[in-house]
Amino acid sequence: MPDSVTRDASAKTDPSQTQAATVVNDFVVKFANVNGSGSASANGLFAKSILRMGVPIAARNIFPSNIQGLPTWYEVRVSEAGWLGRRGGVDLMVAMNPQTWAEDVRAIEPGFYLFHDTTKPLPPSMARDDIRVIGAPLTRICNETYSDPRQRQLFKNIMYVGALAALLGVPDTVVEQLLKEEFAAKPKLIDANLNAFHLGRDYADKNIAPIHLRLRASDKIGDRIFVEGNSACALGAVYGGATVCAWYPITPSTSLAEAFADHCKKLRTDPETKKAKYAIVQAEDEIASIGIVIGAGWNGARAFTCTSGPGVSLMQEFIGLSYFAEIPAVIFDVQRGGPSTGMPTRTQQSDLLSAAYASHGDTKHPMLFPCDPAECFEMGAQAFDLADRLQTTIFVMLDLDIGMNEWLCAPFKWDDKKTLDRGKVMTREELEAGRDFGRYLDVDGDGIAYRTYPGTHPSKGAYFTRGTSRDRYARYSEEGSVYVDNMQRLLRKFDTAKSLVPAPIRRDATRRTPYGVIYFGSTTPAMHEALDALERQGRHLNALRIRGFPFSDEVFEFIRAHEQVFVVEQNRDAQLRTLLINEGGIHPTRLTPVLHYDGTPITARFITAEIAGQMKSIETMPTPEKAQ
Repeated sequence: MPDSVTRDASAKTDPSQTQAATVVNDFVVKFANVNGSGSASANGLFAKSILRMGVPIAARNIFPSNIQGLPTWYEVRVSEAGWLGRRGGVDLMVAMNPQTWAEDVRAIEPGFYLFHDTTKPLPPSMARDDIRVIGAPLTRICNETYSDPRQRQLFKNIMYVGALAALLGVPDTVVEQLLKEEFAAKPKLIDANLNAFHLGRDYADKNIAPIHLRLRASDKIGDRIFVEGNSACALGAVYGGATVCAWYPITPSTSLAEAFADHCKKLRTDPETKKAKYAIVQAEDEIASIGIVIGAGWNGARAFTCTSGPGVSLMQEFIGLSYFAEIPAVIFDVQRGGPSTGMPTRTQQSDLLSAAYASHGDTKHPMLFPCDPAECFEMGAQAFDLADRLQTTIFVMLDLDIGMNEWLCAPFKWDDKKTLDRGKVMTREELEAGRDFGRYLDVDGDGIAYRTYPGTHPSKGAYFTRGTSRDRYARYSEEGSVYVDNMQRLLRKFDTAKSLVPAPIRRDATRRTPYGVIYFGSTTPAMHEALDALERQGRHLNALRIRGFPFSDEVFEFIRAHEQVFVVEQNRDAQLRTLLINEGGIHPTRLTPVLHYDGTPITARFITAEIAGQMKSIETMPTPEKAQ
């Protein structure tokens, strides 16, 4: 029997194997806590200690929308192979919440571990015959050591980190250093936290038998960073030239505006005068926030708002104004579970249709789909060039999973030689030289007209900005042919956007196949793992990750090249599939939906099982020849 075993996304581990083999750097630990119990910092400490050992992790925080009292979970995927999506299943459940006990116990893989507070005996009926139950009397030790109730709660969390460190093989020095860094500004707390950590570690060393999950120092992190997508987007906005942010607080986008403020204090404040070179306005509501953004964009500033689905619903009329009056704006839509209030602290990809066709009448808006914080930074900056170039609203479509969770990703890259692309702006000199200026006049055939900034020239280049129908020179007109001319030009502009938004990325199978799969955004890491698992099953698919809308011709060529294409997304109504059908004239039977929308991030096992099942059904379906 080998010393260690590794597992893939589709595999269920044989319990008999786990009794004799140690699983090294390839398992899932999940913490079940009560919100408001102070567990977040302890769980984060555990995750970062593994990173300090050079072992890749993927951390997911699943939390309620109230302040305290409801269940919260924190899942740490340990994967030396580098898989950064959720795998599915749990190998070590740290069960600290009686409310969710039954659900948490059900999630444990056969043969693996339930860790709990053993202060009170656990009735056999609360466990399972095919799992191993371990734990420490955390409450008893805390009550014996601390008199303050809050200390008892907080240090109980640090104690279980100590116990896990002993069981899994995390060196003392790693956690000790992290605690010193965490409380550098409050040095009096360092010794108290170190004491709690060692209480848990010492108990586990003396009283808990070794388990078959193990961490081993590695060098698989490289130069990657651990960062939230919202912070990455905010930094991208700074590098993209944004100077105005107007927003209204809404989960899960609030931290994006807060991060922008923090970045601007460092990077957009004059070092000599200390004067801010930016404006951040917390508006009275989402309607006011997008109005401020469009006003700033009309005036030549690069401006954005950040929101989620309910905010996009409220912004519809102003988005239509941006489209028809052709004013640059950027909206970071951090998607969450809907409709209505829905699940404010759960993740989905369910705003695609509302963003793509936002506002009444005939509208189409470009969207960018980052797959991790590195692309959040890249596309966060790129969105402002696109908004100026296309003179319209650009949506950056991330979601709670990317936005509010820390992801391991490549370092952000920036070319210091890069200049901002302001698009077609007519200058004072050009106007003075007599160049013909029509605000809605297409002189290049790409659907994009020239604009002027306010005050460019004392007598030339002015126009009336209106949301009503007008001719090529911005003169009011309700003539049908004039309206049609303008609407057709806007379609040409949208067609031009195909070559400007990020191109899709293709990944081919190891052999020819009639099957393809399309996916986007935060689904990416789980999708990549599922593709590898399907390959090992002998199921081959070519894959295409969509990164922008409007869709390039390459997307529809990919669909036409395959007999069946699976479309994987995290919503109920197959919104990406609907867009592909609408925009490409694709017959619906060519596109098979694979949908996950319970509010938790999609797992590799789910994708693998769904696609394998669909492929099996297709392959066993009677053909006309068989029917005869």
